[in-house]
Amino acid sequence: MSEAACDPSPRDNAPALSPAPEGLVLVSTPLGNLGDISARALAVLRAADLILCEDTRVTAGLCRAFAIHRPLSPLHEHNEEARVPELLARLGRGERIALVADAGTPLVSDPGYRLVRAAIAAGLPVAAIPGANAALLALILSGLPPQPFLFLGFPPPRATARKRAFATLRGAEHAGLRATLIWHEAPHRLAATLADLADVFGPRAAAVGRELTKHFEEMQRGPLPALAAHYAAHPARGEITLVVAPAEDAPPSDAAALDAILRAALAEGTLKAAVARASALTGRPRGEVYARALALQAEERA
Repeated sequence: MSEAACDPSPRDNAPALSPAPEGLVLVSTPLGNLGDISARALAVLRAADLILCEDTRVTAGLCRAFAIHRPLSPLHEHNEEARVPELLARLGRGERIALVADAGTPLVSDPGYRLVRAAIAAGLPVAAIPGANAALLALILSGLPPQPFLFLGFPPPRATARKRAFATLRGAEHAGLRATLIWHEAPHRLAATLADLADVFGPRAAAVGRELTKHFEEMQRGPLPALAAHYAAHPARGEITLVVAPAEDAPPSDAAALDAILRAALAEGTLKAAVARASALTGRPRGEVYARALALQAEERA
């Protein structure tokens, strides 16, 4: 297949830089590499009457780097609901308000959803400037199937709730879910979360993206147990994104056999005993068997 070179000559039909949108504008900012800021993002921030941000200290650094001299105001999970009426009033007067996260795309694991919903309900203009997104960047770097994917935010911080959430997902996979799974995670919980994922999902392929776009960017790829062991021995630092491969289609006979064993064991004893018996008989990871047992119990109650 032949290659074409970019034509440097001007063209009448070349895309033009449009004016900054009116109303509430969600502006994506760099994950860490300032070179990832877009021309449209800079235009909106420079034209804004107000820039809403999670942490004014973080956004002030971005503004200094690009000589943006506009008022900054904090909007976070603790004050967002209370500030909505005031901000809607300002938008109603025709002011342009930009909303940014500390890094990446606003609203994705960040505040701002309440304000956006309220502005839409009030018939006020809402626009967005695309840009960096850690979940999508980790997905395309992971080497795992890029679609379909399911982004799940942060896992629960406590181990019991985290395992329950993973078991629920495993149950959904037994019901037919086939998607690459994506989470953000705090570095001090990374090793424990990977161990819980390995317990529930088994030796599935996965990837860990750390400090994406930054000087110490790292992508570690491998089976979940190996990644859990690596980060248990080498504690992570920085921003983390986890990507886990989708479930493979299990042979129907294997799935039917597991269901039969579980149903018989559940009829005879406790959930814990049934899971232990089925795991021993089938050789499947206990977390996977537990998820399927929960799904069977839910089906029976329905």
